[in-house]
Amino acid sequence: MRFYTKSHKYFCGIDLHTKMMYVCIFDSDANILIHKNIPTNGKVFLKLIEPYRDDIVVGVECMFSWYWLADLCASEDIEFILGHALYMRCIHGGKAKNDKKDSEKIARIMRGGDFPLAYAYPAELRPLRDLMRRRSHLVRIKSEIQSHISITNYQYNLEPFEKNIVHKGNRQGLEDHFVNPSVRLNVETDISVMDGLHEQIKRLENYIIKHAKSYDHRMLYRLKTVPGIGDVLALTIMYEVLSIERFPTVQKFASYCRLVKCANESAGKKMGTSGSKIGNAHLKWAFSEAAVLFLRGNKTAQDYLDKQTKKFGKGKALSILAHKLGRAVYFMMKRNDVFDMNYFFRSQ
Repeated sequence: MRFYTKSHKYFCGIDLHTKMMYVCIFDSDANILIHKNIPTNGKVFLKLIEPYRDDIVVGVECMFSWYWLADLCASEDIEFILGHALYMRCIHGGKAKNDKKDSEKIARIMRGGDFPLAYAYPAELRPLRDLMRRRSHLVRIKSEIQSHISITNYQYNLEPFEKNIVHKGNRQGLEDHFVNPSVRLNVETDISVMDGLHEQIKRLENYIIKHAKSYDHRMLYRLKTVPGIGDVLALTIMYEVLSIERFPTVQKFASYCRLVKCANESAGKKMGTSGSKIGNAHLKWAFSEAAVLFLRGNKTAQDYLDKQTKKFGKGKALSILAHKLGRAVYFMMKRNDVFDMNYFFRSQ
């Protein structure tokens, strides 16, 4: 966890919502200068903080509508910080809770040096990162629909499909597998939606790859030297990490990727693990998927997995491999290097 510890003359804590925002401005002596609810409007906000702009920092909790405020502060050369929502529990734990109290608490923890920082993603690459996340969401929807077709087939105890219906060409005439008109219509609807999603997903992929090559094509090709990492996983890692300099150590990178579990201890007693929802879920998925694909046709990797499986079990062994791949990618990005299989398994 990182905290914002810089000193300023004024600290502006905002409880941000889509239509209204409660603003609380402290001075360095903790005197409340402004405590006001205003419309979510850039001009109104700039007019309100105008007397304090010589040395002010603006802080909000990380929620879906912070983009515009971060961009506004960047264009006006105002210091902006983003608070990690899962760490800012002090603003949610009071006996009474409302927007006015929350904005004051945010300003107080900013002044006290206890403001937990989240990463404010740069505006110029944010749309592509969000487009990549949208593609992943559409893929999950497509997978759910594919599962529904298979479940429908099992419900009526019909013969298994001859080909994998994940491919568009293998879905031609699939509705003829079902006799009942209502069931046929159900499956036809699923196939139609899957075909539409397939076209949109390919369209998004082509657009993202084109812009990724103009952004940093060398990094894209270096990541693809890892067996099992193709365009999609490489793009996910690129856009979710953005700059490896954000992570001073490989341990912090692995923690951010949810590749390690954090111990929960008190008075010398271990109480399991904690913090499973803190970190980047998209990187967790990318490295977990990469670990599975890394094993395909890779005898050395399969032997390594078998060895870990005997010690820890299959699930834990795959997590260990994903962690190992995450560490390798960290140093590849840090050193601008390609993947080396012999170096990766040097201890085996």
